[in-house]
Amino acid sequence: MHPKPRFEELAFHETSLGELSLRRRTILSLENREVYEIILGDAFLMSSLFTEVEKALARLGLAAAAESFTNTDGLDVVVGGLGLGYTAVEALKNPSVRAIFVVDYLAPVIEWHQQGLVPLGETLATDRRCEFVHGDFFALALSDAHQPTFDPAHPGKRFHAILLDIDHSPSKLLHDRHAEFYSADGLRQLASQLHPGGVFALWSDDPPDEAFMDTLRQAFDSCKSRIVTFENPLLGNDSASTVYVATREK
Repeated sequence: MHPKPRFEELAFHETSLGELSLRRRTILSLENREVYEIILGDAFLMSSLFTEVEKALARLGLAAAAESFTNTDGLDVVVGGLGLGYTAVEALKNPSVRAIFVVDYLAPVIEWHQQGLVPLGETLATDRRCEFVHGDFFALALSDAHQPTFDPAHPGKRFHAILLDIDHSPSKLLHDRHAEFYSADGLRQLASQLHPGGVFALWSDDPPDEAFMDTLRQAFDSCKSRIVTFENPLLGNDSASTVYVATREK
């Protein structure tokens, strides 16, 4: 039996946003730990080495939603950005979740999960509560009530929680066209797709930004930021990211 290669490109695609690749590598210094990575152009979109904040995004967002919706048949949740699937899988662990719509602009990323090329792909692809949506999260977020929303079959549908992990932060965007979404008007449009009391939670790789918090307060009834620390084995210390949680007025 031949040993696994230390570095392997599992998939490669040319996309409208640049070269997209899925790779698997073994980090010898971490006791031969196997790591999956998604690369778009020169940017690291996701690594299975760092997943705690992606999971925390689901836990914190759905915990806030549970406070708002104590009498419901189940939560309908949107996950913006599929990545390696950690946010979506963590959300599915919540027994209150009825349905999850995972929106990703890059069709190959969805195909990797459906084909089982990534560790969590089968978990998501076989869960009846999970639907992959190939689309532009930001365009759908800014659509009005008469246009398709995150559930393609039900225009105008509202949701209990929307969890977003696409850009590096509200000020470090993967594409300039996303900037409109992070304005007060853009966030108000997103809020209109939530039920009263619904929750918007956002991952950011930067420390809490008071200016962005002020913008959130123009669209939501309340908001707070949570610093999530996690072990960085490559640096031998802890790193930190931010999760914003904003709630629509009931």
